[in-house]
Formats: sequence, C-alpha cells, structure tokens
Amino acid sequence: MREQSGRSLIEIISVLAIGGFMIAASYGVYHSIYAKQQRLIASETIKDIANKTQTLLQYSGYQNVSVDFLIESGALKDNKSPIGGKDWSITSNFEGSEFSINLVDLSFDECAYFTTKKFDWAETVKVNGYDSANSSFCLKTGDNTISFIVK
Repeated sequence: MREQSGRSLIEIISVLAIGGFMIAASYGVYHSIYAKQQRLIASETIKDIANKTQTLLQYSGYQNVSVDFLIESGALKDNKSPIGGKDWSITSNFEGSEFSINLVDLSFDECAYFTTKKFDWAETVKVNGYDSANSSFCLKTGDNTISFIVK
C-alpha cells in the first residue's frame, strides 16, 4: 500500500480560522490605537486654536470671533474640523468676555474622551449644552456637541 502525505481539509480550515481570528484582532487593536492618536492630535489642535484666538482677540475684543475671522487673520489654514463632523464653530458670548470652540457630530467615544480629559486652557467643557465633568450627557447616537469655553 502506498503511504500518503499532506494535510487534511480539517487542518487547513483550522489554520485559516486561526489566521482570520488573528487578522480580526489586529484590526481591532489598530483601530483603537488610530482613534486614540486622532483624539490626541485633535486635543492639541483645539488647544492651539484656543491660544491663537486668545492672542488675536486680546487686541480686538471678542465680538467678531468666528472660524472665518481666524482664517482671514492667518491663524487657521482652513475651516476643517479638528475632529467629528465637518461643521464646527467659534462663538463669543454677549458680553465679549469669553468664546467657545464648538465641535459637532462627535461619536460617543469622542464625547466621552473630551468630557473626561482635563484641559488647563478651557474654563468649562459643555456636553450637548450641559456643564459636565463626566460623560453622562453623551448620546450613544453620535450626535454629540462639545463646547470648550475659554475666558
């Protein structure tokens, strides 16, 4: 009788299943690391925007603050949102004593990140219109708005 060598179909399927599991796990890790890096970059970008806005407006007052104003003055290159949806804004209060950087269409994870992180340059962080120090006001739907109030 002739001896046969080779792998059975069960062994090949097992190897493919293990490989598929490893690829899926590595994709999850990659996505987690990528999201964390994007949030860190956005945090630094928002801090930079806040500092540039404060510097520009020390001389002109807070009445005319907007994304377009910052682009025209050269403080921003474009109106691209640091994170989240495409729309974002910078507004001032009626007294002209403070301004806010408003990010919209944030996911629940992004909202939770920005509400649990402490920012030394922001007086208050509002979540969907509420003063909050935790993520309890973040919506699971991904329609979150974060406002960084800077004085």
